[in-house]
Amino acid sequence: MLSGGDELSGYDIKKWLNWSMRFFYSSPAYSQIYSELKKLEKQGMVSSRVEGGVRSRRVYKIADVGLAAVTQWANDNEVEPPTLKHNPLMRVIFGHLLKPGRLREVLQSHAAYADEMHRDAAMEARWAGEQPAWSYARLALRWSEDYYAAERERALRMIKDLDAVEETFAQGGGLAGRFPLREYWYDVERRIAAEGTGDALGGDAAS
Repeated sequence: MLSGGDELSGYDIKKWLNWSMRFFYSSPAYSQIYSELKKLEKQGMVSSRVEGGVRSRRVYKIADVGLAAVTQWANDNEVEPPTLKHNPLMRVIFGHLLKPGRLREVLQSHAAYADEMHRDAAMEARWAGEQPAWSYARLALRWSEDYYAAERERALRMIKDLDAVEETFAQGGGLAGRFPLREYWYDVERRIAAEGTGDALGGDAAS
């Protein structure tokens, strides 16, 4: 956040993180931000000064060595794939344990959450468009807007599909049936492996 060049307090950084990144990256606590700022200052990555009189605050500015380090990170470090921890979907996969109607409540709540996040991201993307310096942030916010719109639609579609899923599960014996079927999953694993090998051989033959 300091790479933009402004002097920012820990409070400022937290506000900007909440505004721009909360749709796709967890925001650190104030205590963590202040701890990291002190650590960066000790390393010479940032400098600080006390601003104001009675209601003073400490503001931080990135140093040349800090800017060089974060620029190298952005350009050269490996970009790891995103890690998804989807708690509502965890309830879906263990739907056989939920009380009647509970899964529908979970999905309806998630749809409402996704709708709220979608509207917030859309609004913040619109405001980011007023400032040229936030052009890249706006791009990320527009992605967030699309993501939560799709997330809401997925939840609503799953709610629609619940009746059919519950009926199929009941026809299979429900909890009276064998769940999970260990032999079935191992057989599926073998078939998938064979299918993958077949695809690879087919591709080589075609070449």
